[in-house]
Amino acid sequence: MNTAPPESVAGMHFDVVIVGSGFGSSFFLHRLLRKPGQRVLVLEWGGHATHDWQLEHERNSPVADDSTYATRSEKEWNFTIGFGGGTNCWFAQTPRLHPGDFRLRSVHGVAEDWPIGYDDLEPYWCDAEEIMAVSGDPDMAQVMPRSRPFPQPPHRMSGPDRLMKQARPASHFVMPTARARIATDTRAACCASLRCQICPADAKFTANNSLVPLYEAEGVTLCLGAEVRRFEAAGSSVQAAIFADGEGREHRVTGDLFVLGANAIHSPAILLRSDLGGGLTGLGLHESYGWSVEAYLDGVDNFDGSTITTGLDLGLYDGPHRATEGAALVYFENRWSHGLRLGAERMRQTLPLVVVTEDLPEDRNRVTLDGEGRAFVEYHGPSDYAVRGMKRALAALPDLLSPLPVQRIIDRGLRGTESHLQGTLRMGSDPAHSVVDADLLHHRLRNLVVVGTSTFPTCSAANPSLTAAALSLRAADRLI
Repeated sequence: MNTAPPESVAGMHFDVVIVGSGFGSSFFLHRLLRKPGQRVLVLEWGGHATHDWQLEHERNSPVADDSTYATRSEKEWNFTIGFGGGTNCWFAQTPRLHPGDFRLRSVHGVAEDWPIGYDDLEPYWCDAEEIMAVSGDPDMAQVMPRSRPFPQPPHRMSGPDRLMKQARPASHFVMPTARARIATDTRAACCASLRCQICPADAKFTANNSLVPLYEAEGVTLCLGAEVRRFEAAGSSVQAAIFADGEGREHRVTGDLFVLGANAIHSPAILLRSDLGGGLTGLGLHESYGWSVEAYLDGVDNFDGSTITTGLDLGLYDGPHRATEGAALVYFENRWSHGLRLGAERMRQTLPLVVVTEDLPEDRNRVTLDGEGRAFVEYHGPSDYAVRGMKRALAALPDLLSPLPVQRIIDRGLRGTESHLQGTLRMGSDPAHSVVDADLLHHRLRNLVVVGTSTFPTCSAANPSLTAAALSLRAADRLI
């Protein structure tokens, strides 16, 4: 890659300065490079942890995520500081948002509508799926229409999934995923080893195995160990980025266009340190709300699928209940999340499930700064809307699972995190209710693009990374 030490670019001017190298930043760069002749600087806080390094050290980065911000809350927020950002630690689940996710206020009177709709994003989802070589179930088009087929065929379902799909073909589908079903030029096929945070087969899409050529392109410079601290602005434009190297020395670069893609904690913190906050900046930190459940089965074996999560059920998702209770997705797991059942004949007759409901952004959950200028997370808990949605979903599970010979449903409790922090720099048409517009341009700073899940106006129950990538492709397209 075209790497340069931070001090070597100090005082230089670039056409585009990009903060971060995760999904939002890298997919923006992917589309930006269609326009030749640009000088692009990418400033990445962390270093480059190769796939081999991650396997050897059993972590995604030398930098612990919880060391990068302060908080008094016990809530976990999972992310990666380093080259590739969240592409390192994600499990590569890639469902699209449901068409109903974009119109919560219009249809249900809840939260805010997105300033774009499903159809606006659909071709960019297709592009992102092709870049990631996503495997998926063509039957999902019944609920989430598609203009192009999935790049790879669906993974092999488990025994419980096959029964569910036979009984509920309009709502039970094979999980779409960027864990390769078929080996690509740079990735092996998924080995179903159940270690997706650091895939031993290198089957899941990551920056390391799929995006390095972006950072080898002519005109692109990558600075590792460069923590952006703040921006300098004048009028309606950002003029410069101030960043610190590994020894704490500060450097300055100027640019014509700035792209902010740290994450939903650190992107607002950068704006707040720059005295460019106000409005909703930093407010509404949230993620989807998850619960673990296990179903004991009578005579049906599990764990014969070809990847870690084989099924996704939308039977509890959309409908009038969303006026008061969050939508729910049910993930069918192909892993021994809670151990095996006793008895050789029954050891595989168990079905781990993850139930996830959407949450709503609330101002009380927010990112501010502490006395030293560090990001400070104030988190008080999920919304009542999410909690009611979970209560409804758990109560409905026996009926949802009726196609299976369920002996017993065991509550395994609240999950610590879904690793999907979002919502602190929300997009919208009205500056009074959002920070960026439909093209991810800051309402006030018109040469600042904000990318990543911080821009999500509401929190779908679906994993957000595919949508973050698609939004970045669209934003870059609109600019070039």
